Amino acid sequence: MGKKKEKIGVVYSTNPDFVYQYDEEPEPSTLPPAQQKLKVSLDRHARGGKQVTLVSGFVGSADDLADLGKVLKTACGVGGSSKDGCIIVQGDFRAKIVERLLSMGYNAKQIG
Repeated sequence: MGKKKEKIGVVYSTNPDFVYQYDEEPEPSTLPPAQQKLKVSLDRHARGGKQVTLVSGFVGSADDLADLGKVLKTACGVGGSSKDGCIIVQGDFRAKIVERLLSMGYNAKQIG
């Protein structure tokens, strides 16, 4: 149905043409690769004991995040996902991902 009516200052309007206006957060513009500070780590938390490589710290649009995630997943030959500024790659591919990110011009650092 759409967004719920949050507290936006209007309780009820008798105008049949009234449309609620919500404050949308603008999507951040994507920083160039040289200005990105990406952190690559291994994560097992809440994943049933399975290892995933987590790339965090990406600043940019969801489409650019998905594109970068696709490049990394293809380079490793595995699956994963991209959401909330993080890329999740199934398996332990920390060294391979850091190497690939550095070759693409990103500032990447392996954590842990």
